[in-house]
Amino acid sequence: QVQLVESGGGLVQAGGSLRLSCAASGRSFSVYSSAMGWFRQAPGKEREFVAAISRSGSTVYADSVKGRFTISRDYAKNTVNLRLNSLNPEDTAVYYCAKDRSGLTHNTADMYDNWGQGTQVTVSS
Repeated sequence: QVQLVESGGGLVQAGGSLRLSCAASGRSFSVYSSAMGWFRQAPGKEREFVAAISRSGSTVYADSVKGRFTISRDYAKNTVNLRLNSLNPEDTAVYYCAKDRSGLTHNTADMYDNWGQGTQVTVSS
């Protein structure tokens, strides 16, 4: 079983930045062994795709965050990170890290089989 634990959320003013981290552990799992993704869920809304990185390192982003968010991996720490820049109140949500079932990137939640507990990001105007 793979465990994913997100951290780095918080309260930030519009225009600010945050760096989210997702620490992976369990069964010698490496974040380089499968695709990994970030999703978010705002109050009263469905969970939506944010970004993903494939096993080979290619990345894909939702249109709403393209150019502002950056997904990356850290081999030494076995983490998947999400840099959030130019934040606006519409980015307020719980952000979840997830492991894809394959090495390819997907933007639908059903392709992910392990999820973290989420970290809250709140952007004030």
